[in-house]
Amino acid sequence: MPQGTKLPSRLEDIEVVQLKTDILVIGAGNAGCFAAIEAKKLDPNLQVTLMEKAHIDRSGCLAAGMDAINTYIKKGRTIEEFVRWSRSQAGGLIREDLTISLAEVLNQPTEQWEEWGLPVDKDEDEQYHTRGKWDITIKGSEMKVILAEKVREYGCQILNRVVATNFLVVDGRIIGAAGFGVRDGKMYIVLARATIVSTGGCAGLYKPYTNDGVDSHHHLWYCPFNTGAGYAMGIRAGAEMTTFEMRWCATRTKDFNGPIDTISVGYETPMINAYGEKILQERYAHLGGDAAPRFIRANVPMEEWLNGRGPCYVDTRGMTDENIKDMKIDYLNERPAFVLYLAARGQDLKQEPIEIYGNDPYIVGGHTASGYWVDIKRATTLPGLFAAGDVAGGTPNKFVGGCAAEGMLAARGAVEYLKTVTVVPEVPSEQITKERDRVFAPAIRQVEVGDGITPREMEERMQRLMDEYAGGVHQFYRMNATQLQFALKNIRILKDQTKYLIARDLHELMEAHEVIDRLDVAEVLLHHLLFREETRWPGWQTRTDFPERNDEKFDCFVNSRRNPDTGEIEVFTRPYEQVVPGDRYLP
Repeated sequence: MPQGTKLPSRLEDIEVVQLKTDILVIGAGNAGCFAAIEAKKLDPNLQVTLMEKAHIDRSGCLAAGMDAINTYIKKGRTIEEFVRWSRSQAGGLIREDLTISLAEVLNQPTEQWEEWGLPVDKDEDEQYHTRGKWDITIKGSEMKVILAEKVREYGCQILNRVVATNFLVVDGRIIGAAGFGVRDGKMYIVLARATIVSTGGCAGLYKPYTNDGVDSHHHLWYCPFNTGAGYAMGIRAGAEMTTFEMRWCATRTKDFNGPIDTISVGYETPMINAYGEKILQERYAHLGGDAAPRFIRANVPMEEWLNGRGPCYVDTRGMTDENIKDMKIDYLNERPAFVLYLAARGQDLKQEPIEIYGNDPYIVGGHTASGYWVDIKRATTLPGLFAAGDVAGGTPNKFVGGCAAEGMLAARGAVEYLKTVTVVPEVPSEQITKERDRVFAPAIRQVEVGDGITPREMEERMQRLMDEYAGGVHQFYRMNATQLQFALKNIRILKDQTKYLIARDLHELMEAHEVIDRLDVAEVLLHHLLFREETRWPGWQTRTDFPERNDEKFDCFVNSRRNPDTGEIEVFTRPYEQVVPGDRYLP
């Protein structure tokens, strides 16, 4: 039996709390915090409210810290260079207008963080210490705590431990969101003149390769608490989404899913196969070698395994003792469990390299182009709703600095939007009642029926379906139309079976809605994967039935919209618009 606050036994016993605010920020991670701070800077008189399902001090992807800011325009570099690099890394498919506007403010969050106390490494000339072309190194174990403190200093209202469940919609306009307290069991109705969604991407759709029991449940690289809620709420409300098929599959340290750029880029250790060959230099030189696009580098160890040359490693044997010590300190700022793992094994990195492997696929708009279709102000296609960070589409390679900068841009767009909105309409009582009944249904079912499907059981079935039929890591990221159609059919069956979900406490009720959200995201993802009948990003999106890139038909964005009334999903394309000249596939 899970541990948590006791659930109410009757719907009539649920307390409904109604709040009003000027700007509601859903998701108080990196992008959400910067959005809230920027809004208060622009107008200190605004009421800004953050709704966070965890606790703002340690929520989101930055909860455990970071060792680098992966996007910072260094002295001597230009915005055009940044666009060309990002474009090439994403296989030639990005929103160039969005990327340019992001680059114009990209450095501001990092410089603010440093002013607030974040240790940023410096060279002898007092310039930020570089790691690769666009990376700078930091000591970021407390970066989220610093952000949370600044949010409080600016006087924002914080709703910790409140799970967002759906947007409130009146006449096609977003006027806030509903949620429930995972500690107090109350239902929250927050009305807002403008809403910014910044909940993070979607992990847990696919079975992780380490998922071999309860102890390894959600042993992921990406934040396991980012379950696609922001995407799902928009999907259900009819927002236009883009490029879900550009999944994020990355090479990670095997068994502990740590980032390998910390070693390979930071300490220039090459990726090698079982025969000691430097894979990128010797087998992928024609695609750029070490500078090959991210989807190529992510797919390298999987291709080597498939061709009988695995396992693969990052070759640490040439590192100095000092570098090994520094590298472990870097990991303590981001993946401390990996350092403990190395110590427990007694692994001498000068004798035994670190094994690497692929991770399960994620939908992460801070890394790829997946997410809401937005305009230059980060407004979605739903009036009153703005998106930032991992949920905002079209702008891959944002990472930490870019997601923070996009939070600022979304806040500027929302504050400008407020000039057109003076009064927020009351949400119809029947909409509140309908959402209350939907949200607490698994708890009431547990009381009235006493049996059903637990969230964990449904999640495991979903993850296995996605892994085996929709190009998971156990299938070396490969898929075809027949497999995808099978997955789509069975995901729809699972969506129908959510009516049997039960929750025995508030924490399990949260898990029930996490799997409901993931299923909505999975359904849209499958439509996107089916529609793009080509292989544009090997590894991220490998179609065995369409193994080549097809520029004639698919040099465009694949977008979708679900009809809020019928649930039908329409998939369509939008053209590519090039702003920065040059070959789109070369940096």
